[in-house]
Amino acid sequence: MLNHAYNDFFHYLQVERGLSDNTLKSYKRDLQRYTESIQSEEHTSWNEVNRTDIIHFLYKLRDEGKSAATIARSISSIRQFHHFLLREEVVKHDATLHIETPKKERKLPDVLSIADVDKLLEIKGNSPLSIRNKAMLELIYATGLRVSELISLKTEDLHLTMGFVRCFGKGSKERIVPLGDVAQKAIEDYLKYARRNLLKKNRDENILFLNQHGRPMTRQGFWKILKKLATEANITKEITPHTLRHSFATHLLENGADLRAVQEMLGHSDISTTQIYTHVTKTRLKDMYKSYHPRA
Repeated sequence: MLNHAYNDFFHYLQVERGLSDNTLKSYKRDLQRYTESIQSEEHTSWNEVNRTDIIHFLYKLRDEGKSAATIARSISSIRQFHHFLLREEVVKHDATLHIETPKKERKLPDVLSIADVDKLLEIKGNSPLSIRNKAMLELIYATGLRVSELISLKTEDLHLTMGFVRCFGKGSKERIVPLGDVAQKAIEDYLKYARRNLLKKNRDENILFLNQHGRPMTRQGFWKILKKLATEANITKEITPHTLRHSFATHLLENGADLRAVQEMLGHSDISTTQIYTHVTKTRLKDMYKSYHPRA
């Protein structure tokens, strides 16, 4: 009975809500441990589960040293699961009622300076791989795409004459993001001089960015390329694909962009998620003031 409802919930997340594989994995990681905890209490039905059972599970996570962010994510997964059970009339009560979510520390995202971005994007060489790398990095910094969105782009998602790219974010939500001239030129060079060479025998492949074997670029593949290019550019700061997304948003706001426009380009459903970048810009202003003002 417990596993039956558990499987139904994941079918609902995948088919009806269209969540990505990575999001589904996060739910599974949280709910598998939770389900095992409930089974250890010898419950045979979700209707037997109450608030005390959930709190007992959360205490176990805390005793294991899990962070407030991890516990908050688990509560969110458990709450959505129980709301699903209530909606499907599997249970008669909401066991998550009055369970408080611990406050998470809002860690400011790491961003690159404009000078570091310039160094990173100064990719030289006329080989197909160099031209591809230039196009990928120019595109991700110009648009703020998530790496999963970047590697999922298809050739038909490019609208170069109109100057924009179409992508599908979380929950398969479509959005249109403008392209700058530099990124557009890098992509045109890639399509003209590199992609055809990388295709090899996979002529029907419509994914935009390909690896050296002519297959779609992977997250791991992009990560390795980024690390290598950062090392070659002598960038000492820890850098991830998301660092470029953070840098995109921060640099836009620092130069006076509207917060709502940045929210739309990033694909954030809630503007409070985008507002963290205003904190980043304020922190950077304070640091700059302390560094350069004679009486700071």
